[in-house]
Amino acid sequence: MEGAGRTTTTACVTGAGGFVASWLVKLLLSRGGRYAVHGTVRDPGDAKNAHLPALDGAAERLRLFKADLLDYGSMAAAVAGCDVVFHVACPVLANSTPNPEADLIAPAVTGTMNVLKACTEAKVKRVVVVSSVSAVMVNPSWPEGKAMDEDCWSDVEYCRTTENWYCLAKTLAELEAFEYAKKSGLDVVTVCPSLVIGPLLQPTVNVSSSVIVDFLTGDHEVKTKIRNFVDVRDLADALVLVYENPEVSGRYVCNSHATKVSHVIDLLKSMYPAYKFASKFVQVSDEPSFSSRKLEMLGWKVRPLEETLRDGVESYRTAGVLD
Repeated sequence: MEGAGRTTTTACVTGAGGFVASWLVKLLLSRGGRYAVHGTVRDPGDAKNAHLPALDGAAERLRLFKADLLDYGSMAAAVAGCDVVFHVACPVLANSTPNPEADLIAPAVTGTMNVLKACTEAKVKRVVVVSSVSAVMVNPSWPEGKAMDEDCWSDVEYCRTTENWYCLAKTLAELEAFEYAKKSGLDVVTVCPSLVIGPLLQPTVNVSSSVIVDFLTGDHEVKTKIRNFVDVRDLADALVLVYENPEVSGRYVCNSHATKVSHVIDLLKSMYPAYKFASKFVQVSDEPSFSSRKLEMLGWKVRPLEETLRDGVESYRTAGVLD
């Protein structure tokens, strides 16, 4: 899927300084010169993006673009000349807002649509959109006990009724992406990861990594249940895999491990016994089970959970998040 007459594929990664996107940029740059990368960030000069120019290959093959998802012109400039766009960025979605439809959902949908329209204008060959199992899992009519797969969509009205704004925003953005693809002919594929954990490249802890940090510090009440996790590096592998395989279509659930929170804490205690660890627990409903078989059929492989946890904790220590 490379541009005619070129041996280098130009890829745009939106939100390049974030947790997932940073690993994706690193992976693309590591592919022996096969990829040049356009990374969108809000401020290329911000210290929180300083890890990107320091990546191997960045000096030769990474360009950072100052861009905002809600500013179409800035997104179009970043996407111009690209063969593939990985849409990883998403407006920050906090559930506490007086007007979630305007403050959360509209930006999530508008941001995605701006990216897709810019891709049509630039004649991008494929767009890989990072969605979430949040767009899969809130479905009361799905058969109980059946693993949720790509055919399962979160119920939009149920999300609204229960004020589950994050799941609603992710679901609507993904639905709109496929609707736009159908109308425009743009080749859109989505990947729906579970909770993404593992080592940081960026200097600050993101929301999903803070879940593991909380297990280690004992400062927070921890919800104990079966949770679904995926290593950030395995997710980056999945994103490149669905781009590089010409046969893919539709959605891909991306989940590695369904594990009890108590088991995760026990693993961490065995590796790092000196930490304080969470001691306040509240039992809540288990998350549903997910099937990543569609992705596995493409040859997707996952790391052991112990490796993800160890590499994650070592990175938190390096970043100064943990002693």
